[in-house]
Amino acid sequence: MLDFPNPGHGIGLRPPHFAKILSGSARADWFEVISENYMIPGGRPLRILDKAREIAPIALHGVSMNLGGCDPLCDDYLAKLESLVRRIDPLWVSDHLCWVAVDGHYAHDLLPLPYTDEAIVHLSERIRRVQERLGCRILIENVSSYLTYRCSRMPEWEFLSAVAEESDCGILLDVNNVYVSACNLGFDPIDYLRGVPARRVSQFHLAGHSDVGTHLVDTHDHPVCPEVWNLYREAVRLFGRVPSLIERDDNIPSFEEVLAEAGKARAIEAEVLDASPIAA
Repeated sequence: MLDFPNPGHGIGLRPPHFAKILSGSARADWFEVISENYMIPGGRPLRILDKAREIAPIALHGVSMNLGGCDPLCDDYLAKLESLVRRIDPLWVSDHLCWVAVDGHYAHDLLPLPYTDEAIVHLSERIRRVQERLGCRILIENVSSYLTYRCSRMPEWEFLSAVAEESDCGILLDVNNVYVSACNLGFDPIDYLRGVPARRVSQFHLAGHSDVGTHLVDTHDHPVCPEVWNLYREAVRLFGRVPSLIERDDNIPSFEEVLAEAGKARAIEAEVLDASPIAA
């Protein structure tokens, strides 16, 4: 693994749980927050973030850096992100291997890329620029996919691996997204896991999805399903002890319920590594 810390098994901090933060009764290994919600000069969100940081370490997870887009990287966005990084000293900063905007118009979705050599060069150069600006490595996350491009020349896991190696960044491996994309596009999710360089995998995401009959949708509005837990077991066998994060973005249950899922991730990790000491 790269030189990222391992804070354990955390949860995504969302507004329904702010009261727990303000009361001081919230307890978790670590929190992940959506960067854009806190890239502001002041106000209640930043006060809550400061309070959460007193409870546990925090990682920043972005959704609109537009690393795969053709628009120039947004200097105003990066300046605000840099200011937030200086304020809270996060565990790490992450964003997605995707594009989200064209000519300044945002799709409000995480759109997949064509897997080509040209895209590897394009993405890697932009990631390096972000890392130079922030003064640290970032993590890039695989997204859920619902289509493929005719011009793609390699599977997603080879593309993700090449971008991470070329830009010298870490990988946020979203286990649920691997499962969703595998079901939608017809590949073996184990091939995906085996195709990713273990030393660059620095975080896992775990989440729920929706089955709409013709395909799966990455909705983050359900508990982690048994199939994704099983895939997580395989990820732990392959990558060892990696911090995990439970994501819930809709139909959000109580803080305790989300924390219980983080506890399940911890238990599975311990069970797998106790049975496979070489992986640890």
